Amino acid sequence: MNSEIILRPATPADAPALLAIYAPYVEETAITFEYEVPSVEEFRSRIRRTLEKYPYIVAQRGEDILGYAYTGVFKGRAAYDWAAETTIYLDRTQRRTGLGRRLYQALEDISRAQHICNLYACIGYPEVEDEYLTQNSVRFHDHLGYTLVGRFRKCGYKFGTWYDMVWMEKLLCTHPDRPQPIIPFPALAPDTLRGLGVQI
Repeated sequence: MNSEIILRPATPADAPALLAIYAPYVEETAITFEYEVPSVEEFRSRIRRTLEKYPYIVAQRGEDILGYAYTGVFKGRAAYDWAAETTIYLDRTQRRTGLGRRLYQALEDISRAQHICNLYACIGYPEVEDEYLTQNSVRFHDHLGYTLVGRFRKCGYKFGTWYDMVWMEKLLCTHPDRPQPIIPFPALAPDTLRGLGVQI
């Protein structure tokens, strides 16, 4: 069996496997503030919408998908086009294996190729760590060069507990006086993606 992990773009057909990774985070954690596990069709629709403009990358070993990461709209106004929000979920057997770093590196490289300058992570944050939420995500992003830029107090309620939410930021480039237009993910050349370690 080939044990090499590859990164590739997600497709709507991946929805059941990706939802199987995501569902425990909804049901058992406050890492996501979503209450109900979405349907496969809703998840498939989310993948399609993301891929219209942004990268949605899966990590796969053999036939098994081990995790996924994507960027999306930071704010809907045109002036925010050069910023994007990041999301990552790993199969819980894959935490602390380096896979999260590898997926995030791919997102950063692709975002630079798209001419995106700023990445943002919106993270649930507990005043006191509990069984549903720790500060691990903040530590993960800190290790990857993200900076804490904002904190909202007790803005999320799940499992009978009020949680904070923080924003973390990473600047990918020196901001030009006139930024180049954003290149949608589907318009990036296959050779460009292969050069960034994403298989097509």
